[in-house]
Amino acid sequence: MKIKTTKSLCPECGKTLDAEVFDEDGKIFIKKTCDEHGEFVNTYWSNEDLYNKVEQFVPSVTGVENPCVEDTAACPDNCGLCSKHETSTVLGLIDVTNRCNLKCPVCFANAAAAGFLYEPSKDEIRQMLRNLRSLKPHPCPAIQYAGGEPTVRKDIIELIEMAKEEGFTHVQIATNGIRIAKRENLAKDLKAAGLNTVYLSFEGVTPEPYIKNKGRDLLPDKLQAIENCRKAGLGVVLVPTLVKGVNDDQVGEIIKFAFDNNDIIYGVNFQPVSFSGRTPSEHVEEQRITIPDFVKIIEDETDGQVPTSAFYPPSSVEPIAEFISLLDGHDSAKVTLNCHEHCGIATYVFREKTEGPGKDKLIPITDFIDVEDLFDKLKEYNEKLKKGKFGSRKRVLAGLTGNLPKMIHPSRSPKDLDITRILLNVFAKGDYEALGDFSKDAMLISCMHFMDPFNFDQDRVKKCVIHYATPDGRIIPFCTFNSMYREGVEKDFAKPLK
Repeated sequence: MKIKTTKSLCPECGKTLDAEVFDEDGKIFIKKTCDEHGEFVNTYWSNEDLYNKVEQFVPSVTGVENPCVEDTAACPDNCGLCSKHETSTVLGLIDVTNRCNLKCPVCFANAAAAGFLYEPSKDEIRQMLRNLRSLKPHPCPAIQYAGGEPTVRKDIIELIEMAKEEGFTHVQIATNGIRIAKRENLAKDLKAAGLNTVYLSFEGVTPEPYIKNKGRDLLPDKLQAIENCRKAGLGVVLVPTLVKGVNDDQVGEIIKFAFDNNDIIYGVNFQPVSFSGRTPSEHVEEQRITIPDFVKIIEDETDGQVPTSAFYPPSSVEPIAEFISLLDGHDSAKVTLNCHEHCGIATYVFREKTEGPGKDKLIPITDFIDVEDLFDKLKEYNEKLKKGKFGSRKRVLAGLTGNLPKMIHPSRSPKDLDITRILLNVFAKGDYEALGDFSKDAMLISCMHFMDPFNFDQDRVKKCVIHYATPDGRIIPFCTFNSMYREGVEKDFAKPLK
């Protein structure tokens, strides 16, 4: 049965095509036909029930007031951002180089194969930072330097400092960790410059995934990089690229590893591999891991302790962000994770250590908080706040204090976790310190499934919140950049390799 029509891409020639999303045998598919290359039918989501569940959390529309390009073509053929885009930039990305000290087949940016150097100057990077910060009504609050491998730049410390100078509250780098492992002081210098997070590629807890994906065993480097970050007090998020038959059997062990190192690791963001280039369709379907596949793997590898029902799309937390902003006197949330409901999924998980040889107990937040009741109650408060029906901030918090215990079940929560107090502090303060009280005991388990030409959906692009800034002044949604624009941008600003 047809669910909707949208725009997609031909995986062979890249042409924009009309597409149909439909359900069949409990799965969701996307279908399109190219006049030259024929019909393509690919899996969109592998579970119809979960697809329908997240459909309840359609995000708000908060487009930019000052688009970077004129609205002269149909989406997605003129990205930059244009007036058709429906969300603000939550995380900005800047590729600071296409050089790398690895040659990985699953990487978006294959510098060695490109045959040229793409490495924006410091002045160009500062302008890109300013472009992100100049977006209205919500300047981009967070930046990630990527590549290539950003730490191969000798001026990476200066670039971190520059991001802080330009007003970014959160700065992170996407890195393979090799230089952080080899140079003990690098983590300390990055921390001192203002880096908040090391977004560390981490394929598994044994050598095999690294040998298959990277060509050699990098596990010792990953462990040393984490240890050097620990010495520096620099937070780490693990980022496994999931490939079927390579590391999808290590999801549970990766989560256990994160908990074993939760003094410095505070999240795991799994990313199912995206198929760039001319990958044969039959190989795509053989190797595709969708978001429902991912949560089923989690459920199986945790013996049902973290079930599919524990996961929600990022857009589900919009009422929380809006509530905090309204309490602070703003008309709406400054910036929130209002990405398309099918872009990602996440949950918070707590762990209780068990004595003896048995497995530790994993407790998802949904075990002891009625999260959907909480979202609904906050939506109710938000509407009343917008209409001025509450007399004061104090009165609102008093109402929340009375209602929150009805949605929390302490008997099912981790021991010594006063979740009611923590949540009230988060809502009342809305700052890093309050959120830190919560996250120090929890692990964020998330999955972002970036699109490729096979499953490309224009609707998701319009609600993308992760955007690349480019030297020509454009700000381009993540999936269109990697599916359509990366090669052109890099060639336009390329320099010959020495």
